[in-house]
Amino acid sequence: MSIVIEYNSFQTTKKAPFGAVLEGTKVRFQIGVHTNDSIQQVNLHVAQDGHWDSEHKIPMTLGKMHYQTEFTPEFSGLYFYYFEVVTDKESCFYGCTDGGFGGEGVVYFQRSDVQMYQLTVINEVETIPEWYQKGLAYHIFVDRFNNGNEDGHINSPKPNSFIYGQKTDLPMYIRNNKQEVVRWDFYGGNLIGIQKKIPYLKELGVTIIYLSPIFEASSNHRYDTNDYFKIDPMLGTLVDFDNLVTTIHEAGMRVILDGVFNHVGVNSRYFNKSGEYDTIGATQSKDSQYFPWFTFTNYPNEYDSWWGVTDLPTVNKNNEDFQKFIYGGDNSVIDYWTSRGVDGWRLDVADELPDEFILGIRQTLNKYPDKILIGEVWEDASHKLAYGKRRHYLEGNMLQAVMNYPLRELIIRVLTGDLKPLEWWLELMTLKENYPDTVFRYNFNNIGSHDTQRILTALHGNKNWLKQAVGLLFTLPGVPCVYYGDEVGLTGGKDPDNRAFFPWNDQDEDLLKSVSQWYNWRTKHAWIDTAEFAPFYLSEYGIGFVYWSGDKRLVVVLNTSSNQALIKDNDFMMDVVPSEVSVEIRELFSGEVVGDFQTREWKKPERVSKDGKP
Repeated sequence: MSIVIEYNSFQTTKKAPFGAVLEGTKVRFQIGVHTNDSIQQVNLHVAQDGHWDSEHKIPMTLGKMHYQTEFTPEFSGLYFYYFEVVTDKESCFYGCTDGGFGGEGVVYFQRSDVQMYQLTVINEVETIPEWYQKGLAYHIFVDRFNNGNEDGHINSPKPNSFIYGQKTDLPMYIRNNKQEVVRWDFYGGNLIGIQKKIPYLKELGVTIIYLSPIFEASSNHRYDTNDYFKIDPMLGTLVDFDNLVTTIHEAGMRVILDGVFNHVGVNSRYFNKSGEYDTIGATQSKDSQYFPWFTFTNYPNEYDSWWGVTDLPTVNKNNEDFQKFIYGGDNSVIDYWTSRGVDGWRLDVADELPDEFILGIRQTLNKYPDKILIGEVWEDASHKLAYGKRRHYLEGNMLQAVMNYPLRELIIRVLTGDLKPLEWWLELMTLKENYPDTVFRYNFNNIGSHDTQRILTALHGNKNWLKQAVGLLFTLPGVPCVYYGDEVGLTGGKDPDNRAFFPWNDQDEDLLKSVSQWYNWRTKHAWIDTAEFAPFYLSEYGIGFVYWSGDKRLVVVLNTSSNQALIKDNDFMMDVVPSEVSVEIRELFSGEVVGDFQTREWKKPERVSKDGKP
């Protein structure tokens, strides 16, 4: 069977509206079919996620040149679709390419082989606080940032732990023969230390500070919460916290806390395996008020824990008492800290929190104006499956954004040459198509975190690549977030190497200047937060993207090859860039040599003025 099918999910001439839609929105489909056989019927097949036995089969009608039809999703969630062409000889199908990418698809001759296109349907368009839309974030691992005590003493050292002899010592764990951490290590960073560095962060250009967990815990990372209502004594006091929040707000900044609600510490006042708290913990009595929070397989020593880490017993998030404790009660954890001035929350391991739990947190946050709720998700969060269940946390009134690890991977892989420009463009466009518009525009973007290699290490120590990575972080859609120390050249593999103390006396001033320039650049170009956006690529050697809003234009071009390149007119691959804008870009760049990162902006219909690097 010889057949050519024309369809591209990125093109609004083939599918409109583009990308995710609101439930009840009419979606128009149009395909071209070319074959020597006699076409009997062309159908659109649409299946709602989880309802595979009730697939919609919608006949398409022939217009002047194309087959067309419409489909209106009545409910939010994921829908998947493909096309069927029936001729007088046989049938074939048309779906997306292997890997679930949008754009142009492929012809399949067996229904069982078909990969279906994704259609994301939301139940409401999110409202995003303006301060977050324009936000420029900075991620602080509190123990490793700064000790603000005048004499440098360590607040309330924990028993059975050690303090590093010098701040330049590299982090390490003391483990037993089971590889369990038996002695935690601390540098002594504290809340006063952050407060004293607000001028540094202000000068850098930061407007949002995202803190690693600050509640009482046994470890240095504090993802093993011992008491949700108490500041860890090593970090300071409640007064220190209130003073820090006040200082942050007086500086025109906001603060986001890390909420760890999937599990607690094994020695917490809720589990209390060591008996150090005056409460009756779940391990001490089945009559404990906390016993129903946990799932024991062999009481009291065997229980569900996060990924089998026995230091982190998992909490049953369906337990009503725990729900009230975290978000539903009169003095819940969310209420208590949000009412003290916290501007938002980042939910640790959001995939392990039921949608209903996240919904409850969001509903509590909604009582306070202009708050943000971000989730830790490592993959494309629009179609995330966790424990066999599809997650719906991006479809409205749950998560407003997620940590954009997929974008981090795109940036690293395209700079190191592991991803061709075409592949970069295709993956970025697929994210743009799958995510609700507000999520794509305002995702919490990062190129490093406490769970990843340091970005300079991931880029093989290449500082020029690092500058380019930061440039992409600050010019692509989303809220850019720098992990502490990346701006001054800290290196290190994964935990614990990525958690060294901030090198206040040994900073790479050139990198710091470059990162500060990008913070400043994004501040001056806040209009791109609401502008239209489209990526493109340049043959085999470059990537780019353009913003436009009214008569404003801004384009970014990056040569990802190792050699300078003379841009030819037919090098531009701008399928999703409006023709008027693409003509302007071609006129601007054709015949020029691109050797590095370039940003240019102009106004239509004025001629382009070149302002080069920020």
